[in-house]
Amino acid sequence: MAKSPDEYFSRNEEYRPLLEKLQSILQSTELEEKMKWGIPTYCWKNKNVAGIGAFKSYAGLWFFNGVFLKDSANVLINAQERKTKGMRQWHFESIDDIDEQLVSAYIKEAIQNQKDGKEIKPEKKPLIIPDDLKEALASSSQLAEAFESLSLSCKREYAEHIAEAKRPETKQKRLEKIKPMILEKVGLYDKYK
Repeated sequence: MAKSPDEYFSRNEEYRPLLEKLQSILQSTELEEKMKWGIPTYCWKNKNVAGIGAFKSYAGLWFFNGVFLKDSANVLINAQERKTKGMRQWHFESIDDIDEQLVSAYIKEAIQNQKDGKEIKPEKKPLIIPDDLKEALASSSQLAEAFESLSLSCKREYAEHIAEAKRPETKQKRLEKIKPMILEKVGLYDKYK
C-alpha cells in the first residue's frame, strides 16, 4: 500500500495530473489529508469526507456520505447499487473534465454535511457461525480459543467464507485451509492488507 499521496500518484502516472489537481482542490479546504487503505483520504475531525483514486478507465473523487449531497449537476454515481448506501463517486477521464468551482462546491457541501452530523452508520451484521465451523471449534479448544481472540470482523470473514460454499466438499476444503490461519490468529484477508 502507498504510504504517501506522491507514492500513490507515482503508481498511477496516467492519471497523476488529474489526481494532483483534485488533491490541490481538497488541500485548499479545511480537510486534513491522510493515507487510509493506501489512498489519499480527506477528513474533518477524523471523519472521512472524501477520497481520490485511480482506476482502469478514470480517476475518481468520492464522498463517503455523498448520498446527502444535492448533486445539482447530476455527476455522482453509486458504484455498487444495493451494496453502497452512503458513498458516491464522481468520475473524471481527463484533467479537462474537472470544473474546479463545481468540485469545490461539492466538497464544501460535503464538509458542511459532516459538520451537521449527516452520515449513514453502517449496519452491524450479526455473526452467524455455520454448523461446519461450529463443529470444528467444538472439537478443538485450541482452535476455539484462537477464534475467540480474533476481531469480530475477522470472525465474520471466516464464517462467511465457509457459509458461502455451496457444496459440502468445498466447505470442508475451506475449513481445512482456514484452521491454520485461525490458529495463527490472522484474518482471512490479512495478506492483502
